[in-house]
Amino acid sequence: MKNLNENIVLTGDRPTGKLHLGHYVGSMQNRVKLQNQYDRCFYMVADIQALTDNADNPEKVRKNVLEVVLDNLAAGLTPEKTTFFIQSQIPEIAELTVLFLNLVTLARLRRNPTVKDEMKQKGFGENVPAGFLVYPVSQAADILFCNSNIIPVGEDQLPVIEQANEIVEKFNAIYGKTFRKIEPFLSDTPRLVGIDGNAKAGKSLGNAIYLEDLPKEIERKVMMMYTDPNHIHTDDPGKVEGNIVFTYLNIFDPDNAEVEKLQQHYRRGGLGDVVIKKRLIGVLENVIAPIRTRRREFAKNPEYVMEILRDGTRKTRKAAKKTMRKVREAVKLNYFNL
Repeated sequence: MKNLNENIVLTGDRPTGKLHLGHYVGSMQNRVKLQNQYDRCFYMVADIQALTDNADNPEKVRKNVLEVVLDNLAAGLTPEKTTFFIQSQIPEIAELTVLFLNLVTLARLRRNPTVKDEMKQKGFGENVPAGFLVYPVSQAADILFCNSNIIPVGEDQLPVIEQANEIVEKFNAIYGKTFRKIEPFLSDTPRLVGIDGNAKAGKSLGNAIYLEDLPKEIERKVMMMYTDPNHIHTDDPGKVEGNIVFTYLNIFDPDNAEVEKLQQHYRRGGLGDVVIKKRLIGVLENVIAPIRTRRREFAKNPEYVMEILRDGTRKTRKAAKKTMRKVREAVKLNYFNL
């Protein structure tokens, strides 16, 4: 039984590549949970946002639209409960972005920790594209164009939500109450470390396990994982803290009691890295296998997937027009009733 209330959920992905376990525990599990809790849920394929750092490769963005939708359908999102749409096909988002840009300073954009981290990761300095620098403003428009207020996000996106709420406050102060505060919905694992020990698993970093990885690829990646460099021999006492294999076991292994026993054994010595890695391989295969199977089934009918997007985009456009009528009235831009 769904909660009949006015809360609206919105989530989405940049179509720059297939999704991985970091997306799964960081947001996708919550997306499935929320679609069963709330009546109105939107999923956005953020193709315009993807172009902010892929402007010279639009084909990459276009071909990955289908890929990210396949991943989400395989993870459990359904068109009956979640409305799928493509960002670029909702022109009201661009209009709202332009209005919001008047409420944000360049200095504030440069201070956003998420923007700073991603600029560093992508090697941007003074050459940063303006579209990339202002993407938190675009994200605010992504969220607010349909009056959504519950956003399942990873921990790294919290500064973006904070900035979006600053825009909400300023818009409401100048033009009257129009938007409501945005609430982030964090997972129990808001940020998954990469298999290389990097603070975050990422598509562009090449340090992630993907939702469609085959068993051999999962095995290869797990066997590469960092453990304890001082745990040279099986009998040596090992360190659990910072051990990526145990980090993943603590997140994905459903048998918490057994993981705790393994950790104690590892600390006192007598437990080899290969043993815990083999356990993790099995655990991750159990997580990924059903997703991979469903993904293959959906991939057999790309026309059906595109029809989900087409139908959802039509419905989303109606919601966008409704919001923008209120916004134009607030900003005194409602000259004609077109």
